[in-house]
Amino acid sequence: MCTAKMKWLDFLYCGEEEDAEVSSLVGSIADSKMAELEIVEEDPNVDEMQSTTEHIRESTVSTYLSEHARFARQWFIRYATPDMVSEWLVGHGYGPDPEMPENLSSLTDSYAKATHSGRNSVTSELFQDMVVCPKKKKQNMSNNLSRKELQQHLKSLKEPDLLMELIRDIANELDVDTLCHKILVNVSILTNSDRGSLFLAKGPRGSRYLVAKLFDVTPDSVLQDALDAAVDEEGESRIPPIPFGVGIAGHVALTKECVNIKDAYQDPRFNKDIDTRTGYRTVSVMCQPILNFQGDVIGVAQCINKVTGDHQFTEQDQEVFRKYLTFCGIGVQNAQLFEMSVREFKRNQLLLSLAKSIFEETSSLDRLINKIMVKVEELLQCEKCRVYLVDTEQEDLVLQRLDNFDEKSSSLPPIFKPRKFSKPQDVIFTTIFELRRDEQEVRQPSLKDLSGSEAAHVYFARHVVATEQTFNWSGTDDEIKVVRKSNIAAVPPDFPSEKLKSRILSIPIFNSENKVIGVAQLVNKSKGQIFTDCDINTLEAFSIFCGLGIYNTQMYENASKLMAKQKVALEVLSYHASSSLEETKKLMTTPIPTGETFKLYSFHFSDFHLSDDDTCQAALRMFIDLDLITKFRIPYQVMCRWILSVKKNYRPVIYHNWRHALNVTQTVFSMLLTGQMKDLFTDIEIMALLVACLCHDLDHRGTNNSFQTKIESPLAILYSTSTMEHHHFDQCVMILNSEGNNIFQFLSPEEYKSIISVVESAILSTDLALYFKKKDSFLNLVKSGDPDWTNPQNKELLRGMMMTACDVSAICKPWEVQRKVAELVAGEFFQQGDLEKERLKEQPIAMMDRDKKDELPAMQVGFIDCICLPVYEALVEVQPELNPLLQGCLENRKNWQALANDKHKKETELFTFRNGTNKKSENNRQLNGMVHLPQTVCYIPDNSRGCFKDGREISRRSEKEEIFLPSCSIQTYKQRAPFWESVHRPVTV
Repeated sequence: MCTAKMKWLDFLYCGEEEDAEVSSLVGSIADSKMAELEIVEEDPNVDEMQSTTEHIRESTVSTYLSEHARFARQWFIRYATPDMVSEWLVGHGYGPDPEMPENLSSLTDSYAKATHSGRNSVTSELFQDMVVCPKKKKQNMSNNLSRKELQQHLKSLKEPDLLMELIRDIANELDVDTLCHKILVNVSILTNSDRGSLFLAKGPRGSRYLVAKLFDVTPDSVLQDALDAAVDEEGESRIPPIPFGVGIAGHVALTKECVNIKDAYQDPRFNKDIDTRTGYRTVSVMCQPILNFQGDVIGVAQCINKVTGDHQFTEQDQEVFRKYLTFCGIGVQNAQLFEMSVREFKRNQLLLSLAKSIFEETSSLDRLINKIMVKVEELLQCEKCRVYLVDTEQEDLVLQRLDNFDEKSSSLPPIFKPRKFSKPQDVIFTTIFELRRDEQEVRQPSLKDLSGSEAAHVYFARHVVATEQTFNWSGTDDEIKVVRKSNIAAVPPDFPSEKLKSRILSIPIFNSENKVIGVAQLVNKSKGQIFTDCDINTLEAFSIFCGLGIYNTQMYENASKLMAKQKVALEVLSYHASSSLEETKKLMTTPIPTGETFKLYSFHFSDFHLSDDDTCQAALRMFIDLDLITKFRIPYQVMCRWILSVKKNYRPVIYHNWRHALNVTQTVFSMLLTGQMKDLFTDIEIMALLVACLCHDLDHRGTNNSFQTKIESPLAILYSTSTMEHHHFDQCVMILNSEGNNIFQFLSPEEYKSIISVVESAILSTDLALYFKKKDSFLNLVKSGDPDWTNPQNKELLRGMMMTACDVSAICKPWEVQRKVAELVAGEFFQQGDLEKERLKEQPIAMMDRDKKDELPAMQVGFIDCICLPVYEALVEVQPELNPLLQGCLENRKNWQALANDKHKKETELFTFRNGTNKKSENNRQLNGMVHLPQTVCYIPDNSRGCFKDGREISRRSEKEEIFLPSCSIQTYKQRAPFWESVHRPVTV
């Protein structure tokens, strides 16, 4: 690229603060001059001095234009050719104007030439122009067809052709401003009037009014000049809204009748003040309504001062005017509908943007409302936009609602419920957000800041909260009188009326419970307009999104507070869950006996003879003998404190307590060393297995997963599957994260992630539900002949089966130990069964039913056959050195089976009532499963107690006391008379 071109392109990036668009436009000038410059530079025969002079000249101009952007803009407006503008438009994606169809009227063609733009038709390009980049209406200073030429052209047409020409002219115009200007220009030519005005009807039914769209438009006027003349320096309409029935235009709008006034000053409806201000003398006036296809007034057109003849409008003028406005009504309504669709599109875009903001901004309420208010102000164009947030949790109201709260009628405590205000004076705003038109940042004024001239705004906002209704205030004298009379919004009687002149639209903001949590308020719409139904609909949509945003943000803030509280609670819990330094020092300074002393290497280990201090020393010894403290560089104090903290976090339940965890850990320890399983695992896996065993029942509550689900405990809500196991793992991690307890602190991130993963998998494997899912896969793997234990999946499966084997390893202990452990397990189960009866009013399963404790031997046999034997038999296939576990399990099965058989024998003897001849007594009969003992008396042994199914107690009070046994079922005897194991032979009376 040549140097000169670079200089011109440099201009594009200068003066951006003036007008970025102008810089781009001037860039097209550079492009249009490039050919000349490039020819000069590329031709070697060109005189060097001439080239240098040309280069300096362009460089100087470029620098000057860069430093004087405003002058460049004026130069371009004054001297840029149409071709240059077209090149710029094409280069910036605007494209050339579509070709005009041949059937367009000459008026349209003339108007298009006058405005330097093609017709506006219903096309995607037009819609995009209106939505994305609405342009200013541009016109030349004069029309290509003069007024005289237009008049001659129109007069040469017959009436049908004339109407068709005019219809074509307006039917394709969808810009309201352009259409209204066309109508007035054409009407002025048709009626030979000096100028015309057009008013559009606005407002809801019952309070309709006229707005001056274009005023005093002459046949030679330019659209942009007419638009500028309709508003003052501040952009406000020069003509205030005219209610239906007021003035000439208002009368026509109300009556739908044509008015033809020969002398305006003689008509009392005419307002002379306008002539006084403008210096114009109005004589004749012709005014007619513009109706839609339903016959409703959508506007009023007015012609002023006929310039021919006697300067009076004739009946023929009225008829031509009427016919033309008939078709104008169609065009105006179409243009308004199109304008409405564009506005609705923008509104939908706003709502989508608001929705995006809600999901993007949840951490800060201030930033969220800032985003929303900026977007709404851009769309609705008002002087001020405010959001009031209501104080919904006043202390006195909370106490009152707490006293009157009925739990049956509501699911939420009253402190979380917004209040219902009976009076506006009761409303208290916690925060007020305000965005002004000339500002970009939202500020938060106090009520004191709004107590002066804007106090009425606060009164209306409180009124909206109290009534929960939209309040649209126009500030008219009639409305002020109503407020004074009825005390609406609790406005003080002495409040100055001039402070009530603002136009204010206030809409309540509701939360998800349809309670008012705030107010959205707009103040003084631009151009002095009142707020319309469309504005109300837009603001209502805004209030919905604002309510959602406020709700989401407040929920986020509440969640953040709850998380902070949870963090504090965890810190407190962590402190109290950790062992004290005194306990740690005591364990550190105590000599640790050998593993042989504790019999840690034996599969027959028992903790019954160990004290609590001994159990901690035994746990520490296992980590020492596996050399894990050295391999993982664990400080001895941290190791001791972690063990004591784990012990502290076990609850004093009957079975699933610290001692059970120690026994499970000892079993995996003996499996690794005595059972020679150590070589199958890495050091990380071995460490993880010991940690998992010691922590696998942390914070056990003495109840199983099923019970947690039935009572809908927080744990069951938190974990849908393996409820307690997930909780045990979380407690394990919590202890590891507690200060002074992290035994993994010197691991790399990869090692830490790996060991935590193994710990989690191992603890979850203690859920028997997972054991049943994985058992068949493990058995098939073992039976395959030569399983690959280096495979990660196979190794994980093996670790899971080992955890189950360790968890139920009490079944492999010597009979004395096994029987005592079984009683502990049964005791914990029976406690859960009692809770199910008491709290859930349910009959527990047999293993948890205290009334079926005599069936414990049979249930133990079933437990061994279903769970224990399969896993031990499979593990022996993996490592024969684990055979002592299998043999211990088989031996205990024999013992439980013997007890079950002995119980069955005694039950049989119980119902074989003998009379001394080993025959059934004739007085005893068994019919339909019932035992009838009408005359039977038995002796109850010493220290025996029991009860029948109906609750009547049976007990022995003396050695020879006789008890009468009524008829009952055999099942009842089996369930309710376990004390008859040594019953005396009944004696028949």
